[in-house]
Amino acid sequence: MAGVEEPVILGRLSGLYGVRGAFKVFSYTEPREAICDYATWLVRRQDEWRPHRLIEGRRHGRTVVARLEGIEDRDVAAALLGADVAVQREALPELAAGQYYWADLVGLEVVTVDGTRLGHADRLFTTGANDVLVVAGERERWLPFVMDDVVRHVDIEAGLITVDWDPDF
Repeated sequence: MAGVEEPVILGRLSGLYGVRGAFKVFSYTEPREAICDYATWLVRRQDEWRPHRLIEGRRHGRTVVARLEGIEDRDVAAALLGADVAVQREALPELAAGQYYWADLVGLEVVTVDGTRLGHADRLFTTGANDVLVVAGERERWLPFVMDDVVRHVDIEAGLITVDWDPDF
């Protein structure tokens, strides 16, 4: 639909918790439990986003546990496993100049400091050591998303991420 912004994905329903329809949520937010700051979650079912009110959510070890209104049974919850969780972009906090959300980086062209095109930003993920930018091009590359060291500049308006990276690596 033209003119309608896609929601921003903040996590994924990754497991079941208990017998009353609660979920384990793999959250992409920092901190992980910040996904619970949003009262309404959009859950993707068969390419359609459906709103669900968050009843409760909390950090539980390395994951987040959450309950959604209208889902009170483990079997109903099981049908949603693997679904993305998102919010409308306007629900996200305003960013300071020079900041961006990961969702804004996906699709940007990635070039080296000498202008060699590596491909486009396909996705990002976090590890224990640092975040990783996955670049899809003639082959897939995983670049440490380390500002000033590897990632030299991000220009959202120009659609460009400049990196200090050997194209042969």
